[in-house]
Amino acid sequence: MTTRDPGLIPSYLFSRDVIHEIQRAATEGIYDIRGSGAKRYLPHFDDLVFLGASMSRYPLEGYRERCDTNVVLGTRYAKKPIELKIPITVAGMSFGALSAQAKEALGRGATAVGTSTTTGDGGMTPEERLSSQTLVYQLLPSRYGMNPDDLRKADAIEVVLGQGAKPGGGGMLLGQKINARVAGMRDLPPNIDQRSACRHPDWTGPDDLEIKIRELREITDWEKPIYIKIGASRTYYDTMLAVKAGADVIVLDGMQGGTAATQNVFIEHVGIPTLPAVRQAVEALTELDMHRKVQLIVSGGIRTGADVAKALAMGADAVSVGVAALIALGDNSPALDEEYRKLGSAAGYYDDWQAGNDPAGITTQREDLAPRLDPVKGGRRLANYLRTLTMEAQIIARACGKSHVHNLEPEDLAALTVEAAAMAGVPLAGTSWIPGRY
Repeated sequence: MTTRDPGLIPSYLFSRDVIHEIQRAATEGIYDIRGSGAKRYLPHFDDLVFLGASMSRYPLEGYRERCDTNVVLGTRYAKKPIELKIPITVAGMSFGALSAQAKEALGRGATAVGTSTTTGDGGMTPEERLSSQTLVYQLLPSRYGMNPDDLRKADAIEVVLGQGAKPGGGGMLLGQKINARVAGMRDLPPNIDQRSACRHPDWTGPDDLEIKIRELREITDWEKPIYIKIGASRTYYDTMLAVKAGADVIVLDGMQGGTAATQNVFIEHVGIPTLPAVRQAVEALTELDMHRKVQLIVSGGIRTGADVAKALAMGADAVSVGVAALIALGDNSPALDEEYRKLGSAAGYYDDWQAGNDPAGITTQREDLAPRLDPVKGGRRLANYLRTLTMEAQIIARACGKSHVHNLEPEDLAALTVEAAAMAGVPLAGTSWIPGRY
C-alpha cells in the first residue's frame, strides 16, 4: 500500500485556477474582464426531466397531430401586440459589442423563422432594421444611440434595468471596439474605453418608471409593447414592481446569461440562477393575477429545445437566446481553432469578446475580421438552429400529450436533485416531495 504525498494533494480552496487568478491580479493590479456567461456549475434546466405520457396520459402522434408554437407578446396595453411564430426570441446584443454583419445576420435568422431580435446598447443600425421583420428596441441607462425616431421605427421597446450576467452593474465597451461608426452612433470619442451607467438617469424607483413608461407610450401612440428587463436577483419583488410600473412584458435574465464584457467577479458571484428566478417570477405574476396577462420571457443559459420546453412548463411565455445565437452564427467554430490558439485560447473556449479580435467576425469591429461573417449564411445558420430548438420543444410537448407548447405545465416535470426540486418548485423524481414546501 502506498501513501499519497500530501504535497501533491490539490487544494479545493486554492485550486490552480484560484492560484492563477491571484498571481494575475498581483501582476496586473486590476480585475479580470471577459465575455460569455458563468463557467462554474449552477443548478439549471438539465437538473429537470419531463414525465412523458404513457397510460395516465396519451402522447400525440408527431406526423398527424398538431403542436402549435405561436405566442403573442404585449397584450396588456399595446395597440399592436407582437405575434411570433415560435416562442424563441433573440436577446439584445449591441452594435459595438457585435459587428454590423453579426447584427444583420441575427435579424435575417430571426425573420426567417418568424420571431424577433433586439437591438442592445448603442442604438439601431439601418441593416438591423432592414433585416428584422420584428425588432425590439432596448432603452438602457447609458442612453447611447437613443433616438426617438428609432423608438417609433421599432416594434416594441425594452427598458433594461438589469442583465443576468451583471445585475447592479453597467456594461463595458473597450476602446479598440469603438471605431468611427460606433463612436458616432453613441456620441463618444473613438478608441476610448466606455463604461455604461448601472442605473437610469431619470428615475429612481417604480413610481418614476411608471411615468417614463407612459412617456414612451405617448411617443409611440400606445402602439408598441413595453418590455421591462430585469437581472435575476430579488426576482419576486422586481417582477411585482415591474407589473406595477405598467409593463406589458417582463424579460427575466438569469445568472447564466452571457455578456460581451464585464468583470469576472460579476459573472460568477452576482445574481441567482435562471431556475429559481423563473419560479419566483411566475409566483409573483400568479399572486397578482397577471400570469399570462403580462407575458414572461426567460433568458440565461437557454441552449436546447429541452431548455425551451422546461422554461415554458415552469410558466414562461417565451425564451430568449444570446450566447447560443452567436455560437450558431459561427462563434468558437472548430474550423477556426488554429486562429483561436494564436490568441491564447482554443475553439470552444474563446471568451475574450471584449478584445475585438474574434476571428469569426462576430464580436469585433476590425475591418479585416468583421467581413469574414457573411450575414446571409450566418442568418441561415441561426434560422436552422432556431427551427431545431422549436422542433425539439414540440417533440417533448407531444410526448407529454400537449397540442401547444404553452400547455406544458409544472406537473410534467420532475427534479433529479434536491437543490433543483427546491429551486424549481417541482417534486424530486419518484416522490411527491418538494423541498421547503412539504
